[in-house]
Amino acid sequence: MNRREQIRMSDGEVLALLDEQRTMVCATHGPRGWPHLMPLWYVLRPTGPGDAQELWAWTFAKSQKARNLERDPKATVQVETGEQYHELRGVMLECEVELDRDADAITALGLEIFTRYAPGGGPLAPEAEEAVRRQAPKRVALRFVERHRATWDHRKLGGVY
Repeated sequence: MNRREQIRMSDGEVLALLDEQRTMVCATHGPRGWPHLMPLWYVLRPTGPGDAQELWAWTFAKSQKARNLERDPKATVQVETGEQYHELRGVMLECEVELDRDADAITALGLEIFTRYAPGGGPLAPEAEEAVRRQAPKRVALRFVERHRATWDHRKLGGVY
């Protein structure tokens, strides 16, 4: 077995990593042709029957990443962890991103995101809920539809490189 196969993560391992981590780096095509990299908080949402999940995030509608995605809906996202080489693991997803401008959908997503990142996972304090509702009209929801995946888990190498 080659090293690429040896360090590949299963679907279950990818879902566990995405559930465990909190920030993804999102690369879009900037207006001058350079990659535009920004961190995003995210949630995982089921795509239908089975274990499949997709990443969702939100951002301000006037942000550079939103403008980039309006022009070109392709993005690459990465979630990774580990400090030393033998600990590194992560997933890189090439995605087409769908922007949703429905106020109710954006509010629901914002509440989901805030709940995920709240200390202890929620429930949200009334002032946090109100903050989401105030921000929602200025935001767009981002649905990341995966088209290609690369994964790595160097822990599977057993310290042998």
